[in-house]
Amino acid sequence: MQPLLQKSDQDSTANMATEQRLSARRKHTLKSCMLMVANNLLETEATTKAQEREKFLAEACPPVDVPYSRDELLELCKKLHEQIGVSEEERYCAEFKLNLVLNEVRDLNIKIVDLRGKFKRPRLKKVRMSADAMLKALLGSKHTVNMDLRANLKQVKKEVKEEDKQLRDVGDWRKNIEDKSDRKKMFDS
Repeated sequence: MQPLLQKSDQDSTANMATEQRLSARRKHTLKSCMLMVANNLLETEATTKAQEREKFLAEACPPVDVPYSRDELLELCKKLHEQIGVSEEERYCAEFKLNLVLNEVRDLNIKIVDLRGKFKRPRLKKVRMSADAMLKALLGSKHTVNMDLRANLKQVKKEVKEEDKQLRDVGDWRKNIEDKSDRKKMFDS
């Protein structure tokens, strides 16, 4: 059994290898053959549709024999009027059903988009609103409590280091240079 399986595997890989190595000429001929077959199918489909249409028109609209007398013409007009009314009713029913189906399809598409969650969110405008105004908008005019959000914040005291203070106190750079020059004289002596 196993040698047979191996042989079939080799055949399938060989077939795949030959399919991948189609020449450009072979590809072109295959493509042209496929296009010819598709063209023939389209032509036969078009002729069958035309025949069906002619058949339907022959059944629905028989040829009219125009009579010469006035009474016969009036009867023919009444008969044609009745047929026009029937055909208009059928057309109206077909349009109504079509609109119902189109609306249903549109609603289902909207539901599909909603279920996927891939709808675009509208861009919201930034509104500056205080906490009191926000609470008033949410709770209505009954809300009168003033909320001061900054009142509960911790106060941080900044410690000033002496080194920083000395650096800030140094005013004129000339004084600083003179002080350094005094130190230099001390080392020289």
